[in-house]
Amino acid sequence: MLIREAVADDWPRIWPFWHRIVAAAETYAWDPGTPEEAARALWMSPAKRVYVAEDPTGTVLGSAYLTPNYGGPAAGVANAGFMVDPDCTGQGIGRALAEHILTEAKAHGYHAMVFNAVVETNPAVGLWTSLGFTILGTVPNAYDHPRHGRVGLHIMYKALG
Repeated sequence: MLIREAVADDWPRIWPFWHRIVAAAETYAWDPGTPEEAARALWMSPAKRVYVAEDPTGTVLGSAYLTPNYGGPAAGVANAGFMVDPDCTGQGIGRALAEHILTEAKAHGYHAMVFNAVVETNPAVGLWTSLGFTILGTVPNAYDHPRHGRVGLHIMYKALG
């Protein structure tokens, strides 16, 4: 698997799984009805460093972005987003993207990373904690999950040393 910076031409290969994941409304606090152009603006924003994971045939398996979480004197704290094609889960793609993003964050001078709204039922919570993220707090009943009803949103943090 190759992880590389995304280019504009990657969007048509990201959009199908981006749409599927957001429309499922189980892991992202984004409008499940987000139209494609708005989705592109969210994910491929010039303020973000966007990456794709692809197999040897060039199929995009997942994508991630890195961006400042705050501005000004707090701009050293990063934020990131991750999506793996649901047909490709369980293959280590999310972990590989996460490790890549953490390395990139350090290389770009970030000293910490924060996730602002991790749905507490998201299986990725286990990945984040295995990579050293801690749950700073949970906003109770903040997310209307389609299967679990109201669940909390974790705020997760990791120092990048």
